[in-house]
Amino acid sequence: SNTAKLVKEDKQYKINWSSSMIFPQLRSTDKVRVSTISAKRGEILDRNGEKLAQNGTISTVGIVPGKLGENKEENISKISELTGVSVDYINNQLSASYVKDDTFVPIKKVSADNSELKEKLLQISGIKITSTEARVYPLGEEAAHLIGYVQAISAEELKEKEGKGYNSSSIIGKAGLEQAYEDTLRGIDGTEIYIIDENGTRLKTLATQDKKDGTDVKLTIDSNIQKQLYNQMKNDKGFFVVMNPTTGELLATVSTPSYNSNDFVLGLTNSQWNELNNNENKPLYNRFLQSYCPGSTFKPITAAIGLTTGKLTTDTTFNYSGLKWQKDSSWGSDYVTTLTAYSGTKNIANALIHSDNIFFAQAAMKIGTTTFCEGLDKLGFNEEIDETIKFPLTFKKSQYSNSDEINWTEKKLADSGYGQGDILVNPIHMASIYSAFANNGNMVKPYIEYKENVQTEYLKENVFTTDVANTIKQDLIQVVENPEGTANDMKVNGVTIAGKTGTAELKNSSTDTESGTLGWFNCFTINYSSGTDMLIVSMVENTQNNSSGGSHYLIKKIRTLFVK
Repeated sequence: SNTAKLVKEDKQYKINWSSSMIFPQLRSTDKVRVSTISAKRGEILDRNGEKLAQNGTISTVGIVPGKLGENKEENISKISELTGVSVDYINNQLSASYVKDDTFVPIKKVSADNSELKEKLLQISGIKITSTEARVYPLGEEAAHLIGYVQAISAEELKEKEGKGYNSSSIIGKAGLEQAYEDTLRGIDGTEIYIIDENGTRLKTLATQDKKDGTDVKLTIDSNIQKQLYNQMKNDKGFFVVMNPTTGELLATVSTPSYNSNDFVLGLTNSQWNELNNNENKPLYNRFLQSYCPGSTFKPITAAIGLTTGKLTTDTTFNYSGLKWQKDSSWGSDYVTTLTAYSGTKNIANALIHSDNIFFAQAAMKIGTTTFCEGLDKLGFNEEIDETIKFPLTFKKSQYSNSDEINWTEKKLADSGYGQGDILVNPIHMASIYSAFANNGNMVKPYIEYKENVQTEYLKENVFTTDVANTIKQDLIQVVENPEGTANDMKVNGVTIAGKTGTAELKNSSTDTESGTLGWFNCFTINYSSGTDMLIVSMVENTQNNSSGGSHYLIKKIRTLFVK
């Protein structure tokens, strides 16, 4: 509240003005100051408290123009060469109107631990390096697709977030969990309004709004598994999803090739951005959020649907010989082919052990289109699973058809039985489906935000009967244990592992030789004595170029988790 004195002048009332009309305590020689109290962004931690996104420091490389010396142009050229910043950009910064001889002109942000570059730069006259608070990603490329990155808020975002406490200098999550958990992680800056006298001495605080630091987010991720699998696959195009099959905790989500989250904080040059964006291997593409043709890793699902619906039994056999088969001449030149002949009975167990395409083609036809599709619907196909489980990142739904109408030919149904046709599965969804073999027919709900003393939640219950789930589990153990099993090279002494290999052909027609293949390997441990049980879904692209075959290439990499 304030009091104003009015003075009558020329028949008009006017305020007898003084600075105290703004604030009662304000004198004409005083000033009002507004300052921001910076809030801290919450950090992202793994299950063991290791930091995946933290508030750290980076180094800002700058130039003090008056100290560039006589060889100014030569020094600028050296700075340009070492930092990757163009000479034109440096000169533009140095010629800004605010710049004086003793001004520090920032040129480039670099990682605080990039000692080699900083030492080289400090040998050049005029260089000065300061420390700046910034977001730092200790795992860099190893977890970039999951964690994402922050950058300065854009004008569009600022308008969109109006009234939510952002300002033009705010930092905001732009990708991954940094973006998904923005409302949790972000800090809201405080503000203080106060009066100072002509000497800068604070006289009175008029108003304050307390800062609100962001909240940390703790993940179920295990950094050690994440790092180890990333480094196994970093030069390939593929993914790993590792989940605890009992609880649904995601222990690792790896997509390769990758990018470095720190580069986005430090600032990408145009050439760096173009290189990332135009790279044919798509390092910005998050593979574990997509959906893919699963090939033979789908066979256990076909078997389980057949057994649960009673369309198949463990004694069901089919009679055929050779490596190709068709129902009859109505299929014309279309055949189902398989890779390996074997002498045993053509039943579910042997067909899984030898990965027999012909058996599962016939099995799907015996199940029938309607029952087969109903079985897949029960597993969550065509559902937005990410929304159901409230997963922070959006991933593609799994599908069994490219259209709403399911008027399949017999050949399309047959191909679908061994994971071809129009079947596409998301890796996180696939992990949940495979968990039903470990959980008596219940699909565990995958999650990534750490919880203490968690009660297991199921995404889908009783998708298979207990007997069926355990039958398939035992068959998948034999895929690894049996000397003729396609995953016998995954056998590890002292560890019981159930697994299934898969190769998916991406042919657009029978004559297509360009589209390539995907190699898959899915497996899970049973009562793993050396640690937490793990369920691993993995895929590598372009296995037609790989002499060791996609599944076996992946097996070598997964074995590193068990064989030290």
